[in-house]
Amino acid sequence: MNLGSLKPPAGQQKASRRVGRGMGTHRGKTSGRGHKGARAVSGYSKMRGFEGGQMPLHRRLPKRGFSNALFKKTYTVVNVGLLEKLEGDSFTPESLMESGVIHKLKNGLKILASGEITRKIHVKAHLFSPAAEQKIVAAGGSVEKIALPVKGPKKAAA
Repeated sequence: MNLGSLKPPAGQQKASRRVGRGMGTHRGKTSGRGHKGARAVSGYSKMRGFEGGQMPLHRRLPKRGFSNALFKKTYTVVNVGLLEKLEGDSFTPESLMESGVIHKLKNGLKILASGEITRKIHVKAHLFSPAAEQKIVAAGGSVEKIALPVKGPKKAAA
């Protein structure tokens, strides 16, 4: 036995319906599509949400809310507790990328206060939460704020 000799069970494969083969077949002339209308023409595909010409639900409902997705700022975040576990006493966005802690700087690096810190560290980042800054300074460390990366207008090709 091999894959080429396998056959489906009897009655599983149904013969396809032959349309457009004369009036005596019950599926001649319009081939079961009726007269005129969108569904009678070739290439018809129903639009998502189409309700037979009735105003569709997604257009009947009022528009609500606001999305600031175009100008939204998302930051790569690192918690103070994670910095405590890492080796070394000085951390920058570049050193964190090299060590594999962060993979991509979105709009900058932000240090958050989750976790505890017991040793003296020096951290360079774009933003600090007030609580994170307080925890680092209380442990004898220091924080340094770096200017946020500026994404200027694109220059037109000359």
